[in-house]
Amino acid sequence: MISGLDHVVVLVEDIESGTRAYELLLGRRPAWRSESEGSKATLFTLANMSLELMAPAGHAPAAEHIRELIRQSVEGLASICFRVDDIEKMHRRLDRLALQPEAVADVESRDLGSGATLRWRRTRAATDLTRGVRLFFLEPAQARDLSAAMSDAPVLGLDHVVISTGDPQAAAALYGARLGLDMALDRSHPDWGRLMFFRCGDLIVELVQRLGAAADTAFDKLWGLSWRVADLEAARARLLAAGTAVSEIRAGRKPGTRVMTVRDGTCGVHTLLLERTARA
Repeated sequence: MISGLDHVVVLVEDIESGTRAYELLLGRRPAWRSESEGSKATLFTLANMSLELMAPAGHAPAAEHIRELIRQSVEGLASICFRVDDIEKMHRRLDRLALQPEAVADVESRDLGSGATLRWRRTRAATDLTRGVRLFFLEPAQARDLSAAMSDAPVLGLDHVVISTGDPQAAAALYGARLGLDMALDRSHPDWGRLMFFRCGDLIVELVQRLGAAADTAFDKLWGLSWRVADLEAARARLLAAGTAVSEIRAGRKPGTRVMTVRDGTCGVHTLLLERTARA
């Protein structure tokens, strides 16, 4: 039913500053910029998904809703949208599983620069039934153009989106049994807690129960993003040269990876850059 992760949404207070931040982080130009009643958006499209930045515009109800969301949880990850091949079939499944989906809507967006139009059909599950994470489901009408690289060592795509949970069994039941994602890993470690990986296209939805975190067993939280790069040293040098605070490179928790933490310039999103290495 779910064929991949279509996009994630990051709410920002100002679309121009958010766009500049992600141009630097990703090393890519926006693929799409649009404006609708109450909001402005910038879309970066990579090989396996898109990142949508959304900011309030004006004082329409939609703008005030975005501002209220930012007031509640500051800038950062707001929702994830899964790609499906048949939105009507997905809607029926969500309804059968008592996730109370909204009616399927036909949506379009016009690019401010080119005037081109994108169209899609989407629904969303009731947030109070998806453990507090806003989950959308989208059937695109056409492919999107990729964001052009604007510097050396750009980000290639997303490796995993991280969801923090206080009840890993309930969260696993939602993403695995109910939404149908394939569990690839379930591992606990005394130093950092419990990890569960669910395949979603060629990336991972990661559920993490972090040691020492306040345990909210009813609601999960969108936590962070891990981006793939081909050359981690080159990506680190690029960001350091631009004044971005980053960590040293270290071995990743996933075998065959190296990672680096990006400490600022992410609009409130916990962010890693990841390089895949030869598996030992």
